[in-house]
Amino acid sequence: MNEKTFASQADLEEKRISFDKLSERAYAYTAEGDPNTGIVIGDDAVMVIDAQATPVMAQDVIRHIRTVTDKPVKYVVLTHYHAVRVLGASGYRPEHIIASRDTYDLIVERGEQDMKSEIERFPRLFRDVESVPGLTWPTLVFEQRMTLWLGKLRVDLMQLGRGHTKGDTVVWLPEEKILFSGDLVEYDATPYAGDAYLTDWPATLDALGALQPQKLVPGRGASLQTPDEVRAGLDGTRAFVTAMFECVQRGARDGKDLRTVYTETYAALKPKFGHWVIFDHCLPFDVTRAFDEATQYKDPRIWTAQRDRDMWQALEG
Repeated sequence: MNEKTFASQADLEEKRISFDKLSERAYAYTAEGDPNTGIVIGDDAVMVIDAQATPVMAQDVIRHIRTVTDKPVKYVVLTHYHAVRVLGASGYRPEHIIASRDTYDLIVERGEQDMKSEIERFPRLFRDVESVPGLTWPTLVFEQRMTLWLGKLRVDLMQLGRGHTKGDTVVWLPEEKILFSGDLVEYDATPYAGDAYLTDWPATLDALGALQPQKLVPGRGASLQTPDEVRAGLDGTRAFVTAMFECVQRGARDGKDLRTVYTETYAALKPKFGHWVIFDHCLPFDVTRAFDEATQYKDPRIWTAQRDRDMWQALEG
């Protein structure tokens, strides 16, 4: 069978790592559009936000952390359940892995299928995948809001609404006005909406903006280090999500089939967003989920490796 491969399977180029200092307490580990990791340094411990895809990849984050502190990594926070964000957690040997209750429930419901489908979609992002011991299970679970004190440093974990998934968690340093958004916000990188709640996502972005963050670490893309950059990240993500969903809703209302809607949405979005990282990879998943939400599926359906292949072949030909 001659299947067209995922756009991301041809993505083999290693990305340059940046380790940006946001304050004495906060750093961003970014990699030119690959998944980001946030670091918060408390008085006596370190918190890592999003773990990378494998324990071996986590070791590079640890190497960067050790250039600025020797404090132990006590907490790993999962902003959501996607494998590329969570499967490296064991590499930090944390005392606690923290997630929202909704994220925990999604791991129970679909974590195994998600792990298999993501590894096939993004082979480069799962370097040394054999080092993954299995699913990552949270040891602390919260509902809506949780405050941790890392010594005198206050860290708020909050669910401000559904968007990228139903379990999205942001990490907020209120004294420093620094926000770690997970994949609710992307910067010059295409939002993945395959498991999204597109009707809710714009209002959730408004709730993030209402915090008035001075700096923000998005799920992908460069760290945003001024209020203007933060606004650009929020506005860009909102513009993509809104334009994509509106285009799909229009096609669905007109009775067009999924492939036609995908072709029209691709043509409409390519001029403005086509240069963003993983545009060609994300859009089939985004349009498929948007079409589901616009027609008959309020909640995202589970992606399996086989469903990935069937979708890709049907839309790309």
